[in-house]
Amino acid sequence: MEAHISAQHWGRYVSVFLLFSAVLNTASAVTHYSIPEEMEEGSVVADLAADLGLDVKTLSKRRIRLDVIANKKYLDVNKETGQLYIAERIDREFICTTKTSTSCFLKMEAIVENPQRIFYIELEIMDINDNAPNFRRDTINLDLSEATQAGERFSVNNAVDLDVGANSVKTYHLSDSDHFNIEIQTGRDGSKFADLILKKTLDREQQAVHNLILTAVDGGVPTRSGTASITVRVLDTNDNAPKFDKDNYKIDIMENSPIGSLVVKLNATDLDEGTNSEILYSYSLYTSEKTQQTFHLNPNNGEITVKEMINYEDFRIYDMEVIATDKGPNSLIGQCKLTILVTDMNDNHPEISIKSFQSPVKEDIPVDSVIAVVSVSDKDSGENGIVDIRIADTLPFALRESSDNYYELVVSEPLDREKVPEYDITFTVTDRGSPPLSDNETMTLELLDVNDNVPQFPQSFYTIPVMENNAPGALLSSLTAFDPDLHENQYLVYFIIEKEIVNTSMSMLFSINPENGNLYALKTFDYEIEKEFLFHIEARDSGVPPLSSNVTVHIIIVDQNDNPPVIVSPWRAHGSVVEEKIPRSTDKGSLVSKVIAIDTDSVQNSRITYQFLQVTDATLFSLDQYNGEIRTMRMFSYRDPRHQRLVVIAKDNGDPALSATVTIKLSTVETAVKAYSDMTEVPLEYDIFSDLNLYLVIGLGSVSFLLLITILVTCVLKCQKPKPSKAAPPSRNSVISDRNSTIADSTLVSNDAYWYSLFLAETRKGKLVVRQPVPKAGSRYIVSSLPRSTGLTETSDSAASTLQYPK
Repeated sequence: MEAHISAQHWGRYVSVFLLFSAVLNTASAVTHYSIPEEMEEGSVVADLAADLGLDVKTLSKRRIRLDVIANKKYLDVNKETGQLYIAERIDREFICTTKTSTSCFLKMEAIVENPQRIFYIELEIMDINDNAPNFRRDTINLDLSEATQAGERFSVNNAVDLDVGANSVKTYHLSDSDHFNIEIQTGRDGSKFADLILKKTLDREQQAVHNLILTAVDGGVPTRSGTASITVRVLDTNDNAPKFDKDNYKIDIMENSPIGSLVVKLNATDLDEGTNSEILYSYSLYTSEKTQQTFHLNPNNGEITVKEMINYEDFRIYDMEVIATDKGPNSLIGQCKLTILVTDMNDNHPEISIKSFQSPVKEDIPVDSVIAVVSVSDKDSGENGIVDIRIADTLPFALRESSDNYYELVVSEPLDREKVPEYDITFTVTDRGSPPLSDNETMTLELLDVNDNVPQFPQSFYTIPVMENNAPGALLSSLTAFDPDLHENQYLVYFIIEKEIVNTSMSMLFSINPENGNLYALKTFDYEIEKEFLFHIEARDSGVPPLSSNVTVHIIIVDQNDNPPVIVSPWRAHGSVVEEKIPRSTDKGSLVSKVIAIDTDSVQNSRITYQFLQVTDATLFSLDQYNGEIRTMRMFSYRDPRHQRLVVIAKDNGDPALSATVTIKLSTVETAVKAYSDMTEVPLEYDIFSDLNLYLVIGLGSVSFLLLITILVTCVLKCQKPKPSKAAPPSRNSVISDRNSTIADSTLVSNDAYWYSLFLAETRKGKLVVRQPVPKAGSRYIVSSLPRSTGLTETSDSAASTLQYPK
């Protein structure tokens, strides 16, 4: 509904928009009135009672009243007539200080009681042309070089008119001049300003000063105007003017930026040298005083910083022009324009309210169950009043909108108390302002336990080493299971699953503590009899129904070094000494004997090494520590005693080590009888520097004599009888015994042994040659025993048998 009301000589328009609501007896209607500013006190604005549908007679009884705005009571209600009238003169420029909008409103509330109702009233203040344009400076001084080119433009002080709309500054006029004219510009906010343009080159020698009058005219009826004087001084030539990196800058700055924070650093350069290139920065006359009060320009380095608090609601855009002036005799200037855009900040934080909340809940609560109901709100409007709510994505919950600004918190995934016993659910609300504001509210959801977890052993298979000869009742290991449930659901009982082995149950060999899972041995184990056991242990909780799991236990009996080595070769009666014989002519490196020991233990405990514990002559024999072979290190000499006593110790690798010893008594014998059918070469060692040399000389003489006799006898025998059959090869079993016996004497087997005699034994290169006569007819050939360890080969002919020593 629109009503037209006139009071005195003012024409005004009153628009009333009513929207009634019966919710909570509050009228959510807005009544709109439009009036011009500067109305006289007592002027009637409207018939408020009629517009609101109130009975005039009941206004006093219902105590109608208006709220106070900005500590001034501009309007009031006549309780007798119900008319809304002016209580105090209204100045639009005082109430609405910002010029960012041409609209100016006063908002108030009309309150009546019995019953109580609230009516919202909006009063629009219309502007009238009551202010004339005004220049901030009455005199504008300009210093221009005579080298200034035609067409150059200069910013001059613009006029300010407190009125708005058509009543603000509309145009400028410049007094007549041959050198200057103006060009009217329109700012972003619709304001008008003039640029002074040089239309003809200046000549300082003809005219040094130009005085101009600039007039600003508004668009009101009747029009109002203001003037300013422009004094132009012509300066001498300076060739190069400073130049900024850019002509126009567009900068965004946040509302409420800290004082002193850097906005931008301008940079201008001058190609001149010396003082002509030194630059000072300053605001141009075009830059408003408000801008200069808000931002500080450093004249030396061009830094623009925040000077006072920036409020988006006061100014959203700051336009400024910065001049760079050199210090030459005739200063030249460069200029750039800056547009600073203020980014609004959101003033009100969104709010959250928890309407209902269920805690604790069982961990097996079904998915999609409602846990809580919350509501959100924001006192801001528009984008700043739109609120988004969220919770962490990692939580097993989801938000579901039930109605406007109401949300339900539901279970989105199965819950598990053992993984997360409780949840701290944080609701975060954020508006869509720029920058957005947010708030949060945290609630704790506790989960109740149910028996849903079976006991778990850390391992599925346990290998427990047990040293043999353990004490009965010894603790073998602690097999502890873990149940993440609570209370009776986590109380565990342990027992052995029975398994019979050769009519013996596991419970006869092992026992387990039902409370803590300690496993004990009930008997002493012997590795040589029992090496391992395999059985199962079960852990069962006390829940309803009970849950259980089992684990496999592998008991390994570990060998202990409890058996000493036993010497099996050379064999001897307990406590007796082994006696063996060896020829004194035994070669270096010949096998004398071999000690063999065995150990019933295993692995390291059964590894045996051999060492001499006692030896008659350490230079004569060597002992292999791994295979127990005893060999000669050199040949026997006449100084070596005939009896050698060797004590060998066989020691295992246990800790502590066990051992056994054997005593071997070696007797060296001379070779008294040699086989006639063989001739053998054996390397002999002689002590060149011993007393034996004398005996050798005598022996050689005797041998030479015997050799001649042997040759003669052989020739005679060959002439008398036919050539006998080839002698049989000598046997290897009669000269030297096996590795555990000494070398036996050579034996002669023959029916006519007395016919045979050893005529000659001589040493040649690597051979021992034994010569013998041809046997008589009917006599059997000689059978000789050769030692296995010598490696000799046999060859026979009619005259002699030769033993070839291997090279």
